[in-house]
Amino acid sequence: MPTHSWNVINRRSFVRASLAGLGLGLPFSHRGAAISPKPPQQDPAAILTKSASCEVVLTFMDKYSVPGMSVAIAKNGQLQYSEGFGYSDKDTREKTTTHHLFRIASISKPFTAVAIMRLAEERKVRLSDRVFGSASLLGSDYGQPPFKRYVDEITVEHLMTHTAGGWTNNGGDPMFRHQEFDHRALITWTISKVGLKYRPGTQFAYSNFGYCVLGRVIEKVTGLPYEAAVQKYVLDACGIHRMKVGGNTLAERVADEVAYYGHHENPYGWNLRRMDSHGGWIASASDLVNFLVRVDSFDSVPDLLGVDSIRSMTEVAAPSTSYGKGWFINGSKWWHGGSLPGALSNMARMGDGLCWAVLANSRQQKRQMYEDLESLVPRMLRL
Repeated sequence: MPTHSWNVINRRSFVRASLAGLGLGLPFSHRGAAISPKPPQQDPAAILTKSASCEVVLTFMDKYSVPGMSVAIAKNGQLQYSEGFGYSDKDTREKTTTHHLFRIASISKPFTAVAIMRLAEERKVRLSDRVFGSASLLGSDYGQPPFKRYVDEITVEHLMTHTAGGWTNNGGDPMFRHQEFDHRALITWTISKVGLKYRPGTQFAYSNFGYCVLGRVIEKVTGLPYEAAVQKYVLDACGIHRMKVGGNTLAERVADEVAYYGHHENPYGWNLRRMDSHGGWIASASDLVNFLVRVDSFDSVPDLLGVDSIRSMTEVAAPSTSYGKGWFINGSKWWHGGSLPGALSNMARMGDGLCWAVLANSRQQKRQMYEDLESLVPRMLRL
């Protein structure tokens, strides 16, 4: 297993010494305009100190051999904390800053879901629309019937809620087969060769492939490439201009993007561009929090979606017990995580107005690491 080339004491000293640019009380922008600052929030984010946050994050980094991380926290629509830790690149000793971009993996799904909901509000698509077959959104774009059983019954809502009936995230996930295929070839092959186990709407099965198809729905109804459509319908409205779909190789690493480090995995052995709408975006932690405060249903910052759309997006309906449309739901907590070789991420919206995002440029395939990442900000805030 790879190990750090610097010792714990030196790294702790390095991070404490380099915690410049701590963002406290920084207002987000809305459609490019700054929001007037609010009085400083005293609970809970005001208890954050450089030393407290440093110890919690560094303990996690030491435990799981993570070179670099970034954390952003907002309360009531106001950025309370934003910081980078460790190294974005171990070889060059480049320090991680709040400006660095990380692969966010499956946190891409909420962005796709919000784009669909905005298009639904504009009556460009209905959640009840069928996706494949005659009189459907995609029609014959991906071949002619007969498809595998149930394929022509799938609706947009089934894809959003992971209830299409199959194509689940396991060893047979179509998204991770035939890496040489583009979107069209992969979807055409899947709907003609890979059958669904259940009738759509009857079983929950988390599906990366389903969100790949949603990306093509977005392209069809907008006439734009997926990335451009999300920029237009979601990111521009948030004042986010640096997010993009990442590249596949180290050579395609963009300016300000971290390097990724695998534990017995190759971070650059994936067709990330093909994963665009389910797992392909790169972003900073503050980008993610900026997005969260615009879909959180609180009145501190205007939301991108109407009340009914947000309610629909965050309702859990059978057969799922914990997923809405693009979000895991646990009471008043809406959240999503992401995981790829060399990348781990988590973002959450809490019922008390708190939103956060945490990004790392390495992962180990250990359940405890995922759980520790999810609880990292609560531990920073001593919740």
